[in-house]
Amino acid sequence: MIIGLIPARLKSKRLPNKPIRILNGLPIIEHVIRRAQMSKKLDKIVVCADDTKIIKVAKSLKVDTILTSKKIKNGTERICHYLKKNTKLINKIKLVVDIQCDEVFLNPKYLDKVVNFHLNNLKKFNFEIPHSLSKKKKNINYVKIISNEDGKVLYLSRSDTPHNFRTNFESFKRHQDFITFKPKFLTKFEKLKNRKLEKYEGVELLRAIENNYNVGTIFIPEDTFSINTYDDFKKAESILKKSKIRKLY
Repeated sequence: MIIGLIPARLKSKRLPNKPIRILNGLPIIEHVIRRAQMSKKLDKIVVCADDTKIIKVAKSLKVDTILTSKKIKNGTERICHYLKKNTKLINKIKLVVDIQCDEVFLNPKYLDKVVNFHLNNLKKFNFEIPHSLSKKKKNINYVKIISNEDGKVLYLSRSDTPHNFRTNFESFKRHQDFITFKPKFLTKFEKLKNRKLEKYEGVELLRAIENNYNVGTIFIPEDTFSINTYDDFKKAESILKKSKIRKLY
């Protein structure tokens, strides 16, 4: 089984009530769910939310849900909560796909591509973060990936990195907000020591790198963004009007 888990919390600091805000006629999380449902690889989709208002939207789309604590700090820990509550599923799951609730431009074709790639590299990486290329500078709302030629992630940062000190500027590797995980890694994630870099950058997946887990990345040729701010929300409205995938639901 390959399962898609969508973590969602209602009270985002940068954009309150984000998952249920109406964007192009639908709640933000509905765009994400409907696109995830187009995947040919996902056998099951579950919304892991901290509020019944989000749960209500998911249930209207006949998607499974779990109500999680408002005290959970981040999306990765929220999907870990689902696995803790469903331990009998662990051995049946090949991969968990963590899909952020604001990933309104999710392309099911590229989601399936990342799943296939990870299935072929299960022994090599504990999880896979897809990346696009972006020339946008000084934006702390998206995470940049530093990786080697073998696709191993060396670091994650909100800063403009790596810096072109001796060469011409090249595009940053923009962290896309759907990630494939080995389920057994997720059962260990919460217990990993919360290290300084994670706290400093505000990027929870640095916890895995600091604990010497192998993290991979794969390029996808579509530079999309998640909705973190009101400006993102406004921009997304105009882009979705022209979206070919949007016309399918």
